[in-house]
Order: sequence, then C-alpha cells, then structure tokens
Amino acid sequence: MDKTENKKAVSRRDFVKGSAAVVGSLMASRFPLSANAYYSSDDAIRVGLIGCGGRGTGAALQALSSGQNVKLVAMADAFRDRLDESLSNLLNPENSDAPADGALDYRTRIDVPDEQKFVGFDAYRQVIPLVDVVLIATPPGFRPIHFEAAVEADKHVFMEKPVATDAPGVRRILAAAEKSRQKKLNVVVGLQRHYETVYREWVGRIHEGVIGDIVSGRVYWNGEGVWVRERQAGQTEMEYQMRNWYYFNWLCGDHIVEQHIHNLDVANWVKKGHPIRAQGQGGRQVRIGPDSGQIFDHHSVEYEYADGTFIQSQCRHMPVCMNRVSEAFQGTLGTAPAPGELLDQWGHSIFKHRGKDDLNPYQVEHDELFAAIASGEYKYADAENGAVATMTAIMGRMATYSGNIVNWDAALASNLNLMPERFAFDADPPVLPDEKGNYPVPVPGVTQAL
Repeated sequence: MDKTENKKAVSRRDFVKGSAAVVGSLMASRFPLSANAYYSSDDAIRVGLIGCGGRGTGAALQALSSGQNVKLVAMADAFRDRLDESLSNLLNPENSDAPADGALDYRTRIDVPDEQKFVGFDAYRQVIPLVDVVLIATPPGFRPIHFEAAVEADKHVFMEKPVATDAPGVRRILAAAEKSRQKKLNVVVGLQRHYETVYREWVGRIHEGVIGDIVSGRVYWNGEGVWVRERQAGQTEMEYQMRNWYYFNWLCGDHIVEQHIHNLDVANWVKKGHPIRAQGQGGRQVRIGPDSGQIFDHHSVEYEYADGTFIQSQCRHMPVCMNRVSEAFQGTLGTAPAPGELLDQWGHSIFKHRGKDDLNPYQVEHDELFAAIASGEYKYADAENGAVATMTAIMGRMATYSGNIVNWDAALASNLNLMPERFAFDADPPVLPDEKGNYPVPVPGVTQAL
C-alpha cells in the first residue's frame, strides 16, 4: 500500500486520534489528554465556535458548507444574546449574512443543545474539549489565549486575523504555532487572500520574476469605517468596551491591525519576508467623541525591507473620501498595478486575471482545511505567517503612535501588554473614559507605543 492509499484508509476519526497520539509520544507528561474523551461514533468532524459575531457566524456556515461531514456541536461567546442571534442566523439562512448553498442543507449539521452553549470570559474552556476543530472568531485580543488552549488540547484550528493586539500576544501565538507543528495540527488563519485565485496567480507570477525584482510597493485600506453600538443603561465599562471592541486597542489593535493587516500581509507575501523597520504618522480628525474609543482614523506608514526597498501603506476610516482597498508593486521589468494585473516596462499587459468563475476565498479556506482533516493530511500551518502579518501591522501602529522609527526586533521584544489584569464584567478595562466620557487617544512623541 503506497502512502496515498494508506492515507485514504485512515478515517477522519483515526487522523484526529492520530494527532493526539503523536503528541502523546512526544509530550505525554505535558499533554495527558482528554482530546479523545468526547469523540462521537458517527465519524463526523465536530466543530466548536468561539466568538459568535458576524465573522464567527460566517466561519461556522462556511465550515458546515465545506462538503465534508462536519457538525457544529458547541458555541461560546461573552454574551448570550450574541450566541442566540448567531445560532438563529445559522438555522435561518434568510437571516444570515452568508449565502446559503442550495445543494447542501447545512442546517441538518447543526446540533448545539442548550448544555453545549457557553457564555462568559471562560466559555472557551468548555467548548474546546467537546470538539475536533475550533473556530476562533473572538475579538483579536483574546486569540492568543484561545489558540494556546486549542493547541494544548490537540485541536485543529481555524482562527480569524489578526491573531493578537500586542507583541506579548504575538509571541504567545508563535510559541503555540511551534507546538501545533509538532502535533501536526492543521491551522488556517483568515488571511483569505492566500486562498483567493487572483492573488495566488498574481503573486505566483511575481515570484517567477515576470516583472523582475520588486523595488517598491503601495498598499491601501481606505474606507468609511465600521459600526458603533450605543452605550446602554446599566452596562459596566467592561461590557460597553466588549460590545464596542473595534474602538479599543486591547481588543482590536486599531484598524491598521484589524483590517489593514490584509494588505500588509500581501506586501510581506510578495517580498517573501517582513519589514525590518517602520516610520509613519497618523491621528484622528473625524472619529472623535465618546463613542469613538481610543483608535486613530488614519495611519500612513513607510515600511523598509531587508533588501533596502520600501512599501508605503495607507489606511483610513473617513466617509466621503476616496475609498481604495488594494495593493500595487513596481518591479525592475514592469509593474503590478492591481491584484490580477501585470504590465511590462512599456505599459503593455502581460497578465490579466479573469475572475468570472473564481470561488469565494472565505469558503475556499474552509474547504481546503476540512478536506485536509477529512483525508488525514497535515497541510496547513498558517499561524506563524498570521503572527508575522499581525506584528507587521502592530509595528506600523507603534510607529504612528510614537512618531519615531521602530525596528522589528525591538517591536517584537516589546513588553507593553495591552490586556487587562482580570477578565470579568465588574473589572476595569485597561483604558477608562474621563468625566466627559472621552478616552485617552495616543499622542505622537508622548505616548508609550512599545
């Protein structure tokens, strides 16, 4: 029997158990393990969702639509109303943000009884032992904690980006990523451009040297901003910040980290490495007042790479301005003016991707992850790249908040921990409003940024 046939002969359950067995042989004393204790007998891949917002709900739907024998069996969120809303949307496709697949009634694969719905800061601890694959879609600040716990319990993982909000969190992800490699746990991070046909073909040709060596680039996430949830009577400060997580750095990391990471990740992908230093500027002009938290509404950063080339980055949240979410690069033999396009040095087209039949990359990343798990293959180890992309974005924030040049090694070694000392709804978050309800906003030249 060759290796391929042997892999086919290994059931999904055997593979998951096999991953635990590898760990057991390598690290028996540290991973005594309960990972097998709750395996069901129907050979389904059991999935648990941690973080039941819009993206988490979408991730669950995509996992269920992956074409594999997947069941959603447990859910966790800080708030019961968010969990109930997510489950309602999943069970009622017309209420879901994601389109239903008419060829698959994924609702028959949802079995989350009340005793497997968990609420609160520690709810993730109760989901993880019940499942084979963990979907982590909490606010980014929690992801190092949840990823560590999933890997310790020998679970395969889909984790949204960014994977942390500060350097200590990135270091925790890198350490857990190494363990996940040792255990051969598949890990996919939601930097979905890596699973998008247009980017795969575009970056592949750039790496083949079609436009020569890359000497500069520009990356953008310029848009209008995101939601605001009004403060409700009786809310503690911790609950208010948790429900408005986008506007607080300990939870979100600022929008240069939460959204612009996609474009910075593409820059690193094209350059085959991370920048060595950054400098930039930013601030807030239209995002002001008590409902705007502490984050900036614009950042402009110059990233320098090890070969002496520069990538210029912009991200902005301002209405009625030019919107652009894209990447462009200049080579010694031509240009890459937009994803899917390549021009020679005279401006003639040498590649134009036709994306008419391209698949949804949000679905593709789940299709590929669950296909690997179902076939018993170890194929995906995205956590390290997710950590490097996250650190690239955090380094940009450090540059705009400080107003100074920030070097990679110093940024990654930073011990500035943004997370609270205690996770509880009666605990104080790391930042508090003044008597007028306004939060402290970083001031370049004054604020400690790393």
